[in-house]
Amino acid sequence: LNRPDGERRDGPRITPRQREVLTLVAQGHSSKKIAALLGISPRTVDTHRAELMDRLSVRDVVGLLREASRLGLVDLARKS
Repeated sequence: LNRPDGERRDGPRITPRQREVLTLVAQGHSSKKIAALLGISPRTVDTHRAELMDRLSVRDVVGLLREASRLGLVDLARKS
């Protein structure tokens, strides 16, 4: 269900592109590699990453990884 502030109960909404970026960050790719994979600039990747950190209320990549795991985008227990 949605709350009045626009966030879902399971957390803030993220765009499909942000979800892609978050998944690739969680897989260990650099901004440059993510940019090449998605056909966008590295600066745009960094903007998406900053917006994700703000929306998910995290301060570092470790926090992003935790959120990616919580959202089911990656399995942190699995070795790649």
